[in-house]
Amino acid sequence: MSPTRRQRLRPVELVVMAALAGAFVGVVVLVTTRDLPLASIFAGIAFIVALLLLAMLALIETSDPADPSEVPVLMRERKPKRRDPKR
Repeated sequence: MSPTRRQRLRPVELVVMAALAGAFVGVVVLVTTRDLPLASIFAGIAFIVALLLLAMLALIETSDPADPSEVPVLMRERKPKRRDPKR
């Protein structure tokens, strides 16, 4: 089964959102400091941080896992703890 168009464009969406966040931070720093090198540094850092955060969030997202072991670790249901019969 080949991936759908939406699945193929998902990484591009993440990069574009990170670029928008970096551009926003760059513009804010440029307007406040009027220093282009400083604004470009902050824009680059914001781009990298946003890209990492979005990638981490994309890793925990699941559509419909067929196998329960494919569910992300943080989203698995915990089994109730067994009570000690001696107590």
